[in-house]
Amino acid sequence: MGTDPGPPAGGLRIGGYAPLREYAVIGDGRTAALVARDGSVDWLGLPDLDSPTVFGAVLDASRGGRFTLAPSVPYWAERRYLPGTNVLETTFSTAQGAVRVTDALTLHEAATLTPMRELLRRVDGLSGSVPLHWSVQPRFGYGTRRTRLARRAGVPVATAGRDALAVCAWDAGEPGYDRDAVSSHFELAEGRRALVAMPFAHQEPLVLPTRAECEARLDGTCATWRSWAHDRLCTGRWQQTVMRSLLALKLLVYAPSGAVAAAVTTSLPEHIGGERNWDYRFSWVRDSAFTLAAFLRLGCPAEAHAYFWWLMHASQLTHPDLNVLYRLDGGHRTPERTLPWEGYHRSAPVRIGNAAVSQVQLDTYGELLQTAWQYARATGHLDADVARRLAELADLICTTWQEPDAGIWEVRSPPRHFTQSKMMCWVGLDRAADLAERGMIPARHLPRWQTTRDQIRAFVESRCFSHRRNSYVRSAGSEELDAAVLLGNLYGYGGDDHYMRATINTLGGQLRHGPYVDRYSGEDGLRGSEGAFLACSFWLAESLARTGRLPQAIELMDELVGLANDVGLYSEEIDPTTGDFLGNLPQGLSHLALISAACAITAASKDTAR
Repeated sequence: MGTDPGPPAGGLRIGGYAPLREYAVIGDGRTAALVARDGSVDWLGLPDLDSPTVFGAVLDASRGGRFTLAPSVPYWAERRYLPGTNVLETTFSTAQGAVRVTDALTLHEAATLTPMRELLRRVDGLSGSVPLHWSVQPRFGYGTRRTRLARRAGVPVATAGRDALAVCAWDAGEPGYDRDAVSSHFELAEGRRALVAMPFAHQEPLVLPTRAECEARLDGTCATWRSWAHDRLCTGRWQQTVMRSLLALKLLVYAPSGAVAAAVTTSLPEHIGGERNWDYRFSWVRDSAFTLAAFLRLGCPAEAHAYFWWLMHASQLTHPDLNVLYRLDGGHRTPERTLPWEGYHRSAPVRIGNAAVSQVQLDTYGELLQTAWQYARATGHLDADVARRLAELADLICTTWQEPDAGIWEVRSPPRHFTQSKMMCWVGLDRAADLAERGMIPARHLPRWQTTRDQIRAFVESRCFSHRRNSYVRSAGSEELDAAVLLGNLYGYGGDDHYMRATINTLGGQLRHGPYVDRYSGEDGLRGSEGAFLACSFWLAESLARTGRLPQAIELMDELVGLANDVGLYSEEIDPTTGDFLGNLPQGLSHLALISAACAITAASKDTAR
């Protein structure tokens, strides 16, 4: 990662848009920013990850706002994350010399009471003398709020209502501003250093830092990330890849609550020019079991505890029903609306909020019970109120499993009896039964759970397996295929082992194209197509390992690891023809599926070696 300089960065954009592969992400546990290889910060929500943006050029190149910093002469760019950190380092090489830009959203010691939060961009001269230009173009509130620019103590400050940001520059030229931007030119020689800081505030004082404070915070941020990474438990063939995925996942953790967002962005398209554009800045119950498993496997107990208790709090607000997704603060209202933006490469609409929150997805009940089961096994304890609620969820599965639903893929076509949803209902009741037998949740209705679990298995085995396709199918009575049924294998659905092995073979032959795996065949109520869903490829690799086909699993996993961008990140999907990233990024589920597959294959390799 980080060794391929790629094409000249200045020539990558088309219509003002960089390829999605060109983005890295930085964050501070509250929010996150997308930084393109050409040095442009094209996405940043303030004050939080799910807040309205101040930079949104990735979704509207003319109206979204950005923070550019790059040589003002032709250049080549290569980049990396500093080892063990989420601090980005980009080296720009020109005919006149080279400079290195270090980007971070800084972290702060808990003991400090300052409201300071900031984006820092440090530039070091490596050789020769390089002319550079930078420009901060803030567009508060998704570009809908009027921005005022003025000076405070000689420092340019942009404000909109109770939001404010300052632009502090040292040895980076004298900042000037016009109606909508703060900018400057400067030249940096070998051995010299420049710094541009953008502190920001929301309903609190805007603190103007000193250069020494900024430098110390940047060094402290690097040290904090390295200390956190040092304590993680990443081993095996893909150790560095897993560590980078875990660091990416850490950027999706919303520190104030412990929630884990599905992605940093909204409305990056699954098909260029199409309507499959969704807001992923929420936390999905669907991802909960993978998330907790990753934290527990890789030595992140603090994150595991915080996430589990956030999930218990959020789900309590809608109990006994489960929302498909929740806000990062635990709220359950996510009304969907559209912005008057053109969208990435004119892929409209740009959506804020997510209407899938109101769908019925029965698989979520199984995933939450699987998550609680993992937590209980790891800690040996469940709170009495949580135990009662988990038993009530099992009761609810018994009364609802026979209903059709929207399924894990949140289709906007009529509800169906999706196979994966039924499998996860089985998993939920199986985990509830195990917890009851261990005395960890009330066992009063245990016989009913066991009886219903057997009924669900009978339904899946008789109605959801096609002998013609030799596979579990997408829904009862259909002949369509669905990679989501692989989750039955990963979560231990107790069906016919021969059926599952046959399904893995069929899906590998029908939905797989090289390393790419389609989500499903058949319609979903939306126009247009989509790319290959990366998580499905990792699920297939893990399924191969779990069914004794280790060489094939390793071969596929090696191919998938090679699909990451130059800094080890994955989006939601990839275009199999071009290799272009599609969908929101960095996509938590892609990285979670990678971690799960890598851990499973590593464990299988150790078992084989014994």
